[in-house]
Order: sequence, then C-alpha cells, then structure tokens
Amino acid sequence: MAFYKSTRLDSLRYEIRGPVYEKALELEAQGYKILKLNIGNPAPFGFDAPDEIIHDMIVNIRDAQGYSDSRGLFAARKAVMHYTQSIGIPGVGIDDVYIGNGVSELILLTMQALLDDQDEVLIPSPDYPLWTTSVALAGGKPVHYICDEESDWNPDIQDIERKITRRTKAIVLINPNNPTGAVYSKDVLTRIARIAEEHQLMLFSDEIYDKILYDGAVHYPMGTLATDTLCLTFGGLSKNYRAAGFRGGWLILSGAKYKAKSYIEGLNLLASLRLCGNVPAQFAIQTALGGYQSINDLVIPSGRLYQQMQFIYDRITSIPGITCVKPKGALYLFPKLDLKRFSFANDEQFIYELLVNERVLLVPGTGFNYGKDDHFRIVTLPPIEQLNLAANRIENFLLNGSEKKAVLEPQEVTPLA
Repeated sequence: MAFYKSTRLDSLRYEIRGPVYEKALELEAQGYKILKLNIGNPAPFGFDAPDEIIHDMIVNIRDAQGYSDSRGLFAARKAVMHYTQSIGIPGVGIDDVYIGNGVSELILLTMQALLDDQDEVLIPSPDYPLWTTSVALAGGKPVHYICDEESDWNPDIQDIERKITRRTKAIVLINPNNPTGAVYSKDVLTRIARIAEEHQLMLFSDEIYDKILYDGAVHYPMGTLATDTLCLTFGGLSKNYRAAGFRGGWLILSGAKYKAKSYIEGLNLLASLRLCGNVPAQFAIQTALGGYQSINDLVIPSGRLYQQMQFIYDRITSIPGITCVKPKGALYLFPKLDLKRFSFANDEQFIYELLVNERVLLVPGTGFNYGKDDHFRIVTLPPIEQLNLAANRIENFLLNGSEKKAVLEPQEVTPLA
C-alpha cells in the first residue's frame, strides 16, 4: 500500500525553496558555488540582530524554559500594544496581541480560524506565496487581485471590487510589498478600507517591512484607517531587526472587534492548541520595539540597505531587455524581462538556465502567483560586490542568450575560475 500526500497540496507552490532551489543544492553538492539571491534572510549577508536583543535573550534564557501564556508573554504583548499607540492604531489592548513563531505561523492560524471550504480571500498578485498557500490549506479559495506595474505596483481598486462575491471573507494587503517593493499611498489604503467596511470583509495587513523604507516613502498602518471592520496587522523581528531565525512575530487585532467575538474565540482556541510561541524570542520583543531603531541607519542614503538597493536597481536596469519599477521599501527588486528580445519561453526557463549556466539563484515571478510569466525577483541583501557579480553574470547570460541555449547537465558545468 502506498501513502499519498493530501490533495490540498496538489496545487500549492513555494518557489522560493522549490525545484530550482533543489537544483541549486544539487550543484552545490557537486562543488559549485552558487550566488543565492532567492530568499530574504539577512544573517548570511552580515546583517546581525542588534546586540541589545541578543543580550536580553541570553540574560532571560533560564526564565524561558517553560511555556508562556498561549497568546504570549505579558511584557512582549504590552510592548507591541505600546507600539500600536506610537503609530496611531486606536483601541488595542493587551488581549488583542498574539505572539507567534514568526508571522508565517500566525498567518496559518488566522486563516484556519476564519475559513470554511471554498470561502474566498482576496490576495494581491504578485504576492508572498505563503498567503495563497495558507488560504488553500485552510480549505479556502485564493482569489488574486491585480497589482498594476504601470501604477508603481499599487492594487487595482476596481479589480478588487469586481472580484468580491458572496463567499468573500477577507482582503489581504502586503505593505511594504514583497516581491515588488511597493509602498501604498494613504489614498489607496483608505479606499481599500472603505471597500472592506462596505462589504463587511476582514482585513489582513502584512506589515513585516514597515520600517524598511527608501527615498522618503511613508508607511501608513492599515489599522489606523480601518475602524468599522476587523483589521489584523502582522509584524515581527525577522526583517526590521534582522532576527529571522528567532521566529518572533506578532498579530494585532484592531477595529470592529465587537463584530468578531466568535472569530476571536477561534483564534484563542488555535493559539492554545499550539501551546505558545517561542519563549526565548519573546524576551527580545520588548527590547526590539523600545529604544533606538538601528534599521533607520540602514535605509538612509548612506546606509547599506539603501546603497545596495540603489546599486542593483541601477545595474539591472542598465541591461538591455530588463525594466524595473524602483522599490520604495522592503528587500527586493521585481524586474521585467522582455521575452520578445530573448529566446526564453518564460520566467521559469530563464531562472533555471541562469542557475545551471551562471550559478545565480533567483526566483521566477510566477512563483509569486503573478499572472504574467516575464518577471523575476532579486534579493537586495548581498553586499555590492556580490550584487555586481550576479548582475554581470545575468548580463553575460542574456546578451549571449538571443539564441536558445541547451541546458547543461550538472556534470557538464565548467567551474568558474
């Protein structure tokens, strides 16, 4: 007798660590060095968490041996509550804050608490694919609304309205956006908030990059704009505080909580069933949210994150056949490849052949549930030297790829000098 995976997994993808990533691991096992620009993991590129965070985790480690309250340590939740006050989200109490094992766990938990089979959730396209996956795993139906490249990747408001049905339960926002780097205007966010309130839809706002902003971009928390429906805001330690491996995330409930008594009961039940979030990381949250915000030094024009973003944007858009909307936030570029100029059938073929021939690992745009097959994502975390090397290899590959190249088998790849 054979054992089979759940059919709920059949249509799910996570290309950030998908088949091309597996090919990269295979090449590494054969001794080839891969330039990895596929995942937003700060630590491998020399972005360390602030010393104060590490210190407080060490000092409190003996007090982290037991379970915490299922919603999280009091001090951690109170720190998040105070943070909501500083950014203007009204009416958040300590019981409106949940601490989880990163935002990823909290996304899964919130969808499981909400959805019945075939309930619909509106998700941006392109999206961070965990959102689509979480809706499907909870039995729901992901429905993707358009983010318009011609409008700096802002959501298409009319497309959102067109796709609302009697089964629609919620609208998801990712702001600042992964993978496009868009930061939404107050007007766009306000219009989406009014649509959600008019149709009594919940709002899920992924704001994990809310402090990673460039060139004067301003982040407006959705919780400050939505008052007549339930708004769930997600944040954490992984990006702003360069502590992705600590798995410390938080969920904030705001807005019309009185309309969501049953849903909140479901959240509390699921939070209890997983016992609690990672306790050592919870001791870092109060330290992270209070005091000096070191991320500010990294995103100003003299900061490393800004300079790397600017460099790879300038470098990649200088390559004939590639265009890109300049990111206003987050840690990524989402360039467009002119498929009429090159022989690649689609983004997946380009990404695969680039890896095998040039040992550069990127992610195809279709891996972010984008309907067009001519984009790819570049992580801007590597130092400029690595970004330049990657850009040189991409340019070399494209300028020598006007005729379709045969994909080399791994044993035929010649190591770089």
